[in-house]
Amino acid sequence: MSDFTIGCHLSCSKGYANMAREAASIGANTFQFFTRNPRGGKAKDIDPADVEAYVELARDAGIATILAHAPYTLNPAAAKDDTRDFAVSTLADDLARMEATPHQLYNMHPGSHVGQGADVGIEKIADALNQVLEPGQTTTLLLETMAGKGSEVGATFEELAAVIERVDLSERMGVCLDTCHVWEAGYDIVGDLDGVLEEFDRVVGLDRLRAIHLNDSKNPIGAHKDRHEVIGGGHIGLDALAAVTAHPALRHLPFFLETPHDKVAEYGEEIASLRAARAALL
Repeated sequence: MSDFTIGCHLSCSKGYANMAREAASIGANTFQFFTRNPRGGKAKDIDPADVEAYVELARDAGIATILAHAPYTLNPAAAKDDTRDFAVSTLADDLARMEATPHQLYNMHPGSHVGQGADVGIEKIADALNQVLEPGQTTTLLLETMAGKGSEVGATFEELAAVIERVDLSERMGVCLDTCHVWEAGYDIVGDLDGVLEEFDRVVGLDRLRAIHLNDSKNPIGAHKDRHEVIGGGHIGLDALAAVTAHPALRHLPFFLETPHDKVAEYGEEIASLRAARAALL
């Protein structure tokens, strides 16, 4: 099995087994998927036979870790009660569904405070997580680093740490670092990756970092716009992203491409390019 765990975002519409097959077909040994339509809605029922087939296929493909992604529409920091109630109910349902594939990762955008202020947003997000996290769950819930667009919570490491420290079951909490997002939030992962990681460790703790979204950025550092680009096609660049994958503090983590492609095979080309660039650094 490769010591470099890398994959991309795949469609879950045909089930877990199909995603494992697709991942293996492009040289990936992990994958990310939406738990339901990314704009919300009811999730498709989980088929136990599909999960059983997935377990066997994943074993053959060397897939040990997978990452589920919450719908973009969830906003536990919302001012409106019905929006927050939808977020809480969907999170609870998703976490229950995740137990069909236990001991995996579930990622979410923390939310937007929509003018209430970051402090209020942080309190509301933590409150929602305290409602849905239960002691018996095996899933680790990840808060994603954000670009700082609009009123997003999570564009600074301090905001993520503030949410986590308010969660009762904080042992079930982690962080997913998105390279495009942190770059556009103002963290210089090109010129000072060591410094960024040292700051993350001081504020949040590197032990909380459980996954990496590996994306280039259409925008320069500090743009706060959240525009992903293909690997090597943006302002971060292939060399800097390969350095992220090879860094001693990060190389053991799973990496997930969210780059703008129309065909799954194109992710395979990026995976091959990153494997070669990473190998040259080690």
